[in-house]
This record gives sequence, C-alpha cells and structure tokens, in this order.
Amino acid sequence: MFDPVINSLPAFAGYFATALALLALFVVLYLFTTPYNEMALIREGNTAAAVSLGGAMIGYALPIAVSVATSHNIASMVGWGVVACIVQLLAYIVARLVLPQIVQNIPLGKVASGIFLASLSLGTGILNAGCII
Repeated sequence: MFDPVINSLPAFAGYFATALALLALFVVLYLFTTPYNEMALIREGNTAAAVSLGGAMIGYALPIAVSVATSHNIASMVGWGVVACIVQLLAYIVARLVLPQIVQNIPLGKVASGIFLASLSLGTGILNAGCII
C-alpha cells in the first residue's frame, strides 16, 4: 500500500528541496530589490510589510508548484523557477514605477499598499503558473 509513496520519496525530496531553495533565493532577491527592510519592519509589527512579502512569496510559490507538477526533471523546474522569479520582480518594479509612493507607504505601515502589492504578486503568480506548459 505504501510502496509507491516510499519509492517516490527520493524524487519528492529532490523536488521539495529544490523548490525550497528557489523560494529562499527569490525571497533574498525580493528583499534586495525593495528599498526598505521588510524583515526589520515585520519584526516591528508592520502589517503592510508582512502582507506584501507574504503575497510575493505565495505569488512565487504558485508557479513553482505548477512547475513541479508539469516538469519531467528538476532542471526544467529550475528553469521555470527562474522565469517566475524574473516575472515577480518585474511586477514589483512596475508597481514602483506606476505608484512611486508605495516605497514610502510600506515602511509607514499603510496596509492598503501592502494589500495592493500582495494582490499584484498573487495575480501575477496565478497567471504565470497558468502559462507554464
């Protein structure tokens, strides 16, 4: 009964570890891209920063999950992960260009800006995931 699961554990471990590494790398790049320190803001209780970063993480995790489900190997999964990372970072950069006050609003704890960035990341992630073939 559990033989198929046990036999698949090495593949699961490889994909899961790679997905976690991609997510961690994305978070580091996202934190580097933003001009404010989300981690410090979150430690201070800044809801806008937490919502924004959380939305970016989920928005990135969605295409990673689809790439795991559709890829036949880890290299293909990593390739889609790179594409998803670029798309998510570009979405944030476009948001900054269109709404430059977001850079000030997040550190000030303006939740509306955090929700907007999270929604943008989630929408981008859903579309990105749907385009993976």
